[in-house]
Amino acid sequence: MKKIIVSIFATSIMLFSCKKNFLDLTPTTTISDVAILQDSALFEDYVINRYMGIKIIDKEGEGTLPGFGRAFEYSMWSSNTDESIYNNDDGSWLIQRGQIAPENLGNAGAFWGRSYRGIRDCNWALNNIASVTMSDGHKKNIIGELKFLRAFRYQDLIRNYGGAVLVGDRVYELKDNYSDPALFTRASLKASIDYAVAQLDTAAQLLPRDNGGSWPLGRATKGAALALKARLLLYAASPLYNCGTWAAAAKAAQDVIDLKKYAIQDNYSALFIDQTMAGNEIIFGRQYTITAPHVRMEISNGPNGYDGWAGNTPLQNLVDAYQMDDGKDITDATSGYDAAKPYENRDKRFYYTILYNGASYRGRALEAYIPGGRDSKDGPSNWNTTKTGYYLRKFMNDANPIQNPWSSAGQQPWIYIRYAEVLLNYAEAQNEASGPDETVYDAVNQVRQRASVGQPPLPSGLSQTQMRGAIRKERQVELAFEEHRFYDVRRWKIADVVENTPAYGMIITKNANGSFSYERKVALEGKAFSAKNYWLPIPRPEILASDNKLQQNEGYQ
Repeated sequence: MKKIIVSIFATSIMLFSCKKNFLDLTPTTTISDVAILQDSALFEDYVINRYMGIKIIDKEGEGTLPGFGRAFEYSMWSSNTDESIYNNDDGSWLIQRGQIAPENLGNAGAFWGRSYRGIRDCNWALNNIASVTMSDGHKKNIIGELKFLRAFRYQDLIRNYGGAVLVGDRVYELKDNYSDPALFTRASLKASIDYAVAQLDTAAQLLPRDNGGSWPLGRATKGAALALKARLLLYAASPLYNCGTWAAAAKAAQDVIDLKKYAIQDNYSALFIDQTMAGNEIIFGRQYTITAPHVRMEISNGPNGYDGWAGNTPLQNLVDAYQMDDGKDITDATSGYDAAKPYENRDKRFYYTILYNGASYRGRALEAYIPGGRDSKDGPSNWNTTKTGYYLRKFMNDANPIQNPWSSAGQQPWIYIRYAEVLLNYAEAQNEASGPDETVYDAVNQVRQRASVGQPPLPSGLSQTQMRGAIRKERQVELAFEEHRFYDVRRWKIADVVENTPAYGMIITKNANGSFSYERKVALEGKAFSAKNYWLPIPRPEILASDNKLQQNEGYQ
């Protein structure tokens, strides 16, 4: 029995128009439906594979991009916002310049198709699990996983496009009639979020608190379902969405806290390198093997003086957000900030996140200065020199080689949800709902005062507006490069300011006396944002495949 998997409307209709003899080919690299449903181990493998996502050919037709997001390597999602720029573009510059269009999506083209394919795959498993022989308890857990995964896919649709087409439990087939406009009708933002939240409520009831040794990091738990629900409800209450309440978002985050399962890990930098050192801060993540064709962080983002490719280079915009170690902003005249020594006495998360001129790295000081700096344009492979004066530090494991990384072995986690986010979600929602009470301070200060960071607690007596600003800045630095900033500035409706601010870098000049001079520069010309960019455009092939029944987002033709 052959199985042809189709996942989105465009794919379904294009395949339906193919010649019959093509459809009659017998696949030699797939397993039939019958085999999967008759073998509980195969069925579970099918479910586990839903975590990995559908492999998508990149824009150049090379390689694959597994996972829910682009995650590691090449142009990260941070390079679509004010955190970084990707040295070699990779489809990110047009997004930062506000030039994205339904025909030209850059590195943001995969969400719609990948999400609906994942939803269809989950629906197939949910519709057929009753016929699989396994214990009721195990079946219950797997149903919980599938509902969680389906909700995660809807989350990606919602936060990128707004209202989604809710397909329920339906599994679309080639023989289906696609002339019904209802098949392409997008639900409201509220209906879309309500649907995903209901799926997560069910998942939380079915999923275990812990997975034990089966797959502790990668498989969904009760906490993962509740934490994703809290994120969605935070989005719902935010100004761009405006279809939920801050009180509901605060309650959802509190439900995760009340599990008393998660805590802030002491070592901030180790959290992103080795899951065994992450304690119980990771709520949901994915373990990548270094030898897989996806994770080459060190060569992809390392300095050119080490034969790295520079990759996602941090912007001065982000550097300026890090406070001094006394807890004051660098714009505060009493903070002790010295523009001639800009990297001294900063929030320790700055040093864990960004490589700067003079930073100790792999046995020597980084030389991002001109003239003559080994990690500047005067160094080797100058086409791989940072355009901003900085390099990425976060996620970079010094135990992994920069040169010839393809022969190395190891593992590295990509974190989708962690406890620090939950605490900041709670603080934001509770502050908006009730003002800056003691629980808000406590949540933020837990994040600021982890052992390896040790930032002072927030000053007392903040107004609601001041606390709002403090929480937003805390999210910017704590969650940097973790695919939050792009969505945060949009849901807060401040992207029209943030994303229209030039993408700044720093020119570092070494003077004759050995001191350094610092001059701010524009690192990427043309950064721009308009109202339509609050949402991504739905890809043109999807609109055409629906015979124009699928509604495009406002502002895109």
